[in-house]
Amino acid sequence: MGNKTGLVVVGVIVLFAIILGVSISGSYNSLVQLDQAAQAQWAQVQNAYQRRADLVPNLVATVKGAADFEKSTMIAVTEARAKVGQVTSGSTENVPRDPAAFQRFQQAQDGLSSALSRLLVVTENYPQLKATANFRDLQAQLEGTENRISVERQRFNEAAQNFNTRRQSFPMVLVAGFFGNQFAVKPYFQGQPGSQKAPEVKF
Repeated sequence: MGNKTGLVVVGVIVLFAIILGVSISGSYNSLVQLDQAAQAQWAQVQNAYQRRADLVPNLVATVKGAADFEKSTMIAVTEARAKVGQVTSGSTENVPRDPAAFQRFQQAQDGLSSALSRLLVVTENYPQLKATANFRDLQAQLEGTENRISVERQRFNEAAQNFNTRRQSFPMVLVAGFFGNQFAVKPYFQGQPGSQKAPEVKF
């Protein structure tokens, strides 16, 4: 009788261990899937921002041709782009897992957005500049890129929300805790103070 009881206890323990293992494995795989979806969307955000950064030198070179164009405005844009370069010079793959790094990334990008907005407002005083085909082409590309940035940021926030909701639910939060920073809660993009949309490009 004692042996049978012992076998039953062992069987229950083994069965419990199998169920627990399957549950943890399923939870882990679910987190990996959602994390990879957020990482893929983060790559799209980076691509959109990189496209904008690539447009800046041509934009600055074009406005330099305008007589008496405000040098301080161009310097502000150049410096803001340099700050973006400093923030993105290393690997940015883990930025969504590091709230402090994410904040630095957003602040640098928002700084460039503000500088570009100021530059584009100033160009209103230079009709000869706005009349050039090269400038109009850059304006169209920049406007499209700003819209793409807004879309990709929104999509990243959605992917981050899906991950965070799953990650913070019980018992998933316990499983995530076992893997340290690998499944850290992801931060969200926030709108610039006083702004509810991407910078508006007008000429």
